[in-house]
Amino acid sequence: MASVEAAAEHERILREIESTDTNCIGPTLRSVYDGQEHGLFMEKLDARIRNHDREIEKMCNHHFQGFVDSITELLKVRGEAQKLKSQVTETNRRLQDDGKDVSGIQCRVQQRNIATTIDKLTHCLPVLEMYGRLQEQMKAKRYYPALRTLEQLEQTCLPRAGQYRFCSIMAENIPRLRTQIRDTAMTQLRDFLESIRKHSDKIGETAMKQRARSPRSFATACERMNDSHDLVDFSPVYRCLHIYTVLGLRDVFENYYRKQRRKQARLVLQPHSNMHETLEGYRRYFNQIVGFFVVEDHVLHTTQGLVNRAYVEELWELALSKIVAALRTHSSYCDDPDLILDLKNLIVLFADTLQGYGFPVSQLFDMLLEMREQYGEILLKRWNITFRQVLDQDNYSPIPVSTEQEYRSYTAQFPLQDPDLDKLPFPKKLPFSEFVPKVYCQLKEFIYACLKYSEDLHLSSTEVDDMIRKSTNLLLTRTLSHCLQYGIKKKNVGLAELVQVIINTTHLEQSCHFLEEFISNITNVPPDTVNATKLYGTSTFKDARHAAEAEIYTSLNAKIDQFLQLADYDWTAPVPAGGAPAASDYLVDLIAFLRSTFSVFTNLPGKVAQTACMSACKHISTCLLQLLLDPEVRYVSMGALHQLNTDVHECESFARAGPVAGFQGDTLLLAFSDLRQLLDLFTQWDWSTYLADYGKPSCKYLRVNPNTALTLLEKMKETSKKNNVFAQFRKTDRDRQKLIDTIIKQLRNLIAQHQT
Repeated sequence: MASVEAAAEHERILREIESTDTNCIGPTLRSVYDGQEHGLFMEKLDARIRNHDREIEKMCNHHFQGFVDSITELLKVRGEAQKLKSQVTETNRRLQDDGKDVSGIQCRVQQRNIATTIDKLTHCLPVLEMYGRLQEQMKAKRYYPALRTLEQLEQTCLPRAGQYRFCSIMAENIPRLRTQIRDTAMTQLRDFLESIRKHSDKIGETAMKQRARSPRSFATACERMNDSHDLVDFSPVYRCLHIYTVLGLRDVFENYYRKQRRKQARLVLQPHSNMHETLEGYRRYFNQIVGFFVVEDHVLHTTQGLVNRAYVEELWELALSKIVAALRTHSSYCDDPDLILDLKNLIVLFADTLQGYGFPVSQLFDMLLEMREQYGEILLKRWNITFRQVLDQDNYSPIPVSTEQEYRSYTAQFPLQDPDLDKLPFPKKLPFSEFVPKVYCQLKEFIYACLKYSEDLHLSSTEVDDMIRKSTNLLLTRTLSHCLQYGIKKKNVGLAELVQVIINTTHLEQSCHFLEEFISNITNVPPDTVNATKLYGTSTFKDARHAAEAEIYTSLNAKIDQFLQLADYDWTAPVPAGGAPAASDYLVDLIAFLRSTFSVFTNLPGKVAQTACMSACKHISTCLLQLLLDPEVRYVSMGALHQLNTDVHECESFARAGPVAGFQGDTLLLAFSDLRQLLDLFTQWDWSTYLADYGKPSCKYLRVNPNTALTLLEKMKETSKKNNVFAQFRKTDRDRQKLIDTIIKQLRNLIAQHQT
């Protein structure tokens, strides 16, 4: 069994040796030497080798003849092969000789082609490089350099490159790229125009603030820098201008820019309908206008010809007319002097700002002078209310002062100069009421308000002084005068109040020269300057005082009329038997009232008190005479004349007593002289003297008018007829009646003679 396995193993090893590469036979042989049947294997190996040798021998014998035949054939063709080799060698030699000339020609052609190619590439590469640069510039939105690149590409590079397809494509794209650049630049310009429209307000605000901060150095600052550049990027307009210039469309661009800016100017110059309601409305309006023209000024100085000075000046003239018209319209709605003053300051700042940029602004200052009239009228209305309030609140009583400090406080408000009053101990009274210092302070406040408006209007001191004085005169002659008239004419103003008004206006009149000095001090113009306007305060207060005096006379007469309405004369009373009758009760009350009233007049100027007293006495005399001559009184008896005569004596006693100081002698009695002479004529029945001396300067009854005497005499005649029915039966009565008839006839003749 072991021998069979060994034989099978040996067979396997032999097959492996036969089929395995000699490089890998080592492991196979190692298995043989490692085995126990080494000798047996060697035997089988020798047997196998012999078997293969026999097979090889058989194969060689089988192919030997063919091999011999092949060798024979090779020997036969060896000579032909040698001959062929010689021919090939010769042919190769000839080809080598001929090829030397051909290769030289080809080399030169190749070299020429290479040189031509290099030359063409030298011209084409810049085109490609420039086109690449163009694409980068377009992508980076650097359109002006791109346009320059296009110009260089079209005029220089492409003509040098030659007629290549890519050059034709590039040439065809150039107009499209130019159009794209032009349209893009125009879009950027529109964006720029929209940007400056939005930023005009801020630009103007910045410029006006800078002007307000540094008014003296503003013009220099404008030359060094421009506020608008910090807020708006002007590069789009510069690029667009350069692009359109390169494209040969500069005129198109200039016309478009100016047209669009004119449209924006019209929008900027159109004020809001409610601009007049607040100062901010005016401020926004001015900011936008300043911003607009600051931009135009910047464009004027940073571009060459896009806008010129003539265009800007034309635009400014148009704007100026619209600005002035708008301000006139909107300021006319304003009735607040503080707003008008703020508006004036804003207009001055607006004008000074634009003047710093070289724009003429004289029309604005002319308009401010026009607004000065409106401002003055509004001030007058405000001070009219103030003066009326002062009048309504006044107690029409002298001001009591208890301490030196209080006294100095009032004299600081009003220039009171009264050494006698200064010496009086406290407590004491100032002669005027609160009305005086309040009015004086308000006059100064008004002057200050006028001065505030006159500031910064580029006016001389003389012009400012003249404006203030004229405005103050209007305040005095119109406003204050009317207010004083209002105070005097009020229903609840009595004689005591009217007396105080006269005292007040007298002191205010005396203070007018202090107002003159006050104005001169704040305007630095001496009051004695030639052609300087004088204040009308003296005449104003004098007129008011005269009006108060007239009102005193009127009120006093009205009060007298009230007493006289109580008069109840019995015009048919008989002559009293027991002597002169007593004075009428109403007249006694009237005289007592007059004495009390005139005692209050002690603080009035003497002439006023005298005039009032004389006026009252004349009025009493006139009224009594009118009572006597009243057409409704048909009968007048001698007893009635005696009663009236007694009342007149009472009045004359009052006049003789001197109710007010200052009358010389019996001057006051002259008020009753007409009535006195008439009553004396009738009560003394002194007709012979009257008729004989009539018309002579020394006539005793010079003031008796014959018409008056005739009227009264006719009333006495009627009385005699009524009371003496049987008068014809008494000789005395008949003689008296005849005498009356005779006197009446003589009076009529006397009247007729003087009429002819």
